[in-house]
Amino acid sequence: MHKIGFIGVGIMGKSMVRNLMKAGFELHIFARTKAKVEDVIGEGAIFHESIKECVDGCEAVITIVGFPQDVEEVYFDTGNILDSAKEGAYLIDMTTTSPMLAKKIWEAGSKQGFRVLDAPVTGGDMGAKAGTLSILVGGKKEDYEACMPLFTAMGTNINYQGEAGCGQHAKLANQIMIAGALSGVCEALTYAKAKGLDLQVLLDSVSTGAAGSRQLDTFGPKILAGDYAPGFFMKHFIKDMKLALTEANMSGLCLDVLSQALANYEELAAEGHGDLGTQALMKYYEETTAGE
Repeated sequence: MHKIGFIGVGIMGKSMVRNLMKAGFELHIFARTKAKVEDVIGEGAIFHESIKECVDGCEAVITIVGFPQDVEEVYFDTGNILDSAKEGAYLIDMTTTSPMLAKKIWEAGSKQGFRVLDAPVTGGDMGAKAGTLSILVGGKKEDYEACMPLFTAMGTNINYQGEAGCGQHAKLANQIMIAGALSGVCEALTYAKAKGLDLQVLLDSVSTGAAGSRQLDTFGPKILAGDYAPGFFMKHFIKDMKLALTEANMSGLCLDVLSQALANYEELAAEGHGDLGTQALMKYYEETTAGE
């Protein structure tokens, strides 16, 4: 496996492209705006004006786009992946999307002789840059094993989750955990601030104890600095939480913490904050406190 098509060269995708090139793969890329990917073109990625041209002859095609409708478009629209990819190619969607959509791609792709995997990632922009992403894979196990050289170029914690759609279910479980953990961080800081504590001393004190978490380590200092720049867009996290809540409802589950976190984030998005990072959840608590 040498020639790889890659669609979705954004915050995450750009670093993943770089790491695949470092591992010796030939990268063919498609992006809607060429100007945004001139840096990776300069580093050796081969740009194409269309998805059809990008995937032509590639042994594997990787997608990591924004929303489920984007996934639908790149796979199913006329002239796109399912119409244009090489027979027998591995099609790997690394977008966080609907498990039902992952199954739809697998079913359609398998009928055409493609080998389809859903392989969403976690670890954020920092994990993408460092090549230390966690990769959660659904599909046939033999296809997962065949794609391990690709996965190890991008991540370090790579696990087979089960049949088609299971990679997406694992990622949604991950997002449910994040929603609770980050809400807890924001509520704790809101409480500590109201009680007059030194927030930096508090972070230093609790981060190594039972309350410690990756969310606290990553976002606690950013929240204290008022740094809400996106490592992961709020609008994309809202999409993930909605997907998780839909799947939970289909299984008759009542996930109250997830529901509340989603409502809080949606309120912020309605105020125009959707392009900030997930840590900007703190704004919800600041606004609530300021209104009292």
